[in-house]
Amino acid sequence: MTLFDLETAETVEWEAQPEHEGERLDKHVAGLAPDDISRSQVQSWIRSGLVKVNGKPEKPGYRVAAGDIVELTVPEIGEAEIEPEPIPLDVVYEDGDVIVVNKPRGMVVHPAPGHSSGTLVNALMHHCRDLSGINGELRPGIVHRLDKDTSGLLMAAKNDRAHQSLTEQLKKRSVERRYLAIAHGVLPHDEGTVDAPIGRDPKDRKRFCVNTKTGKTAVTHFRVLERAGGCTILELRLETGRTHQIRVHMQFIGHPLVGDPVYGRSKGVTMNGQALHAATLGFDHPSTGERLRFEAPLPDDMKRLLELLRSS
Repeated sequence: MTLFDLETAETVEWEAQPEHEGERLDKHVAGLAPDDISRSQVQSWIRSGLVKVNGKPEKPGYRVAAGDIVELTVPEIGEAEIEPEPIPLDVVYEDGDVIVVNKPRGMVVHPAPGHSSGTLVNALMHHCRDLSGINGELRPGIVHRLDKDTSGLLMAAKNDRAHQSLTEQLKKRSVERRYLAIAHGVLPHDEGTVDAPIGRDPKDRKRFCVNTKTGKTAVTHFRVLERAGGCTILELRLETGRTHQIRVHMQFIGHPLVGDPVYGRSKGVTMNGQALHAATLGFDHPSTGERLRFEAPLPDDMKRLLELLRSS
């Protein structure tokens, strides 16, 4: 079981369970980290003081006790490790201020431990050479993000002034973001709104959940486009932009997304990654103020899934 998501977290904390009693600390952490994090990497983190047990550093060979509180400060990747890469990009729009790309499913947006190459940032750095530096060396130009297995439209800023404008539009909720998704089950309502706060799942730090105590406001509007094969095809509009928001909200109302590896179902129709596509993106141009609106067609894997559902 993977406990935490190193793409989104800065620190992660968990309580060691009885089944881990007596494990070496390095083995314990490596066993809960993503598969591409090696035990030797974890040992380096521990020796660097990035892992603490009950508030203090320990050695890699420390034996974990049930009830120990383990905290990992996620290490940053150094600038030297981020290299421009000639990765093909589906560029939907580009000028001197902004670039809009249609991200494929399976591509990580920005470098993180275990993903220092092959990301959208690596591709953008090769394609653009001029990206905003506001978000630091790990996320140049990145204004918002999509999950690795969510495809679709994403905008990046090519200078700091454009970055500030786009970020402000996101805060004011004036950016139009519409998604197409395929959910398990037949939704009884043709449209509706899920207004439920989202925070980290206290039982599993990799996941997010509806959390009325510590969660932040999250609002998702949905409209049913079609019902087929025991599933529902939806258009969803984000009013807020919490991590995993659509995926969490759909699970919360009992209709998780098809193929979702974290919040989905293990049985029934599936696909490789959640059936979620950022289909529409609209915003005011940072320099001219002109309203721009872009659409990206469904990726082939979701088209094939739709055909399967319609024929069943």
